[in-house]
Amino acid sequence: MFKKRENVADIEEGNLLSPKFDDNGLIPVTTTDHQTNEVLMQGFMNEEALKKTIETKEAHYWSRSRKEVWHKGETSGYVQKVIELRIDDDQDSIWMTVNIGDGASCHVGYKSCFYRSVPLGKIQDSEKIKMEFKEKKKKFDPNKVYKDKPNPTKI
Repeated sequence: MFKKRENVADIEEGNLLSPKFDDNGLIPVTTTDHQTNEVLMQGFMNEEALKKTIETKEAHYWSRSRKEVWHKGETSGYVQKVIELRIDDDQDSIWMTVNIGDGASCHVGYKSCFYRSVPLGKIQDSEKIKMEFKEKKKKFDPNKVYKDKPNPTKI
């Protein structure tokens, strides 16, 4: 258990970790590449995942679809080695920088989960907004890597 959240001064100006998990027991995590600062993914941690991440120096997340803690890269081999973990002023959001080497962080096979760009400007038809792929080549084939695993995304 992390330090109990008792007052605003301790949370905002204190030096003890007192994360605020939401009603589902989760805290959002934005993960970036430590060399390029590229946003790799947005995920969630519960208390167990946060403790494992701190202790192992490797990223662990909570899978909302599978309802379990998962070690990032356990299946694909692209483990996220934590370089730095920061928490915001309210201690309700985490920013983590990681080293993935020449690997990937997206289960679709791209380096980043943010591999598409949404065009900006006047919208003619919101059902026909065409995105641009910023990453052209995948780091791995998800059909091979996850062939015996359930699809991590539910539609």
